[in-house]
Amino acid sequence: MALNPTEPKWSLRLPADCSIAAIRSVYDLIREAFGRQERLEIDCSSVDKADVTSIQLLLSTAKTGEAQGRPVVLTSFSQSFRNTLRRAGFAGEAMMDQHFPQKKDGT
Repeated sequence: MALNPTEPKWSLRLPADCSIAAIRSVYDLIREAFGRQERLEIDCSSVDKADVTSIQLLLSTAKTGEAQGRPVVLTSFSQSFRNTLRRAGFAGEAMMDQHFPQKKDGT
């Protein structure tokens, strides 16, 4: 879980534990990163534990960013995070893309 201020946008790597037990610290990380820059990329590649609370937090972050004209993009979903999304009802890639803006192939 690291902020990378050397890039033109801020990149935040989520910690391995994004379950309800750790969600407060994840919220604090996202809030701090969101407050620093107009654009925020959230790297989900390290997530090993996730549940509906992490999905709710990321949905809220994406919707807040959209409402404020501040892009929030998710990158590199771990398999564990993808499985959690599917269990939560985000059945396919199109549905994930609709609710969670993702950076793919360098875009």
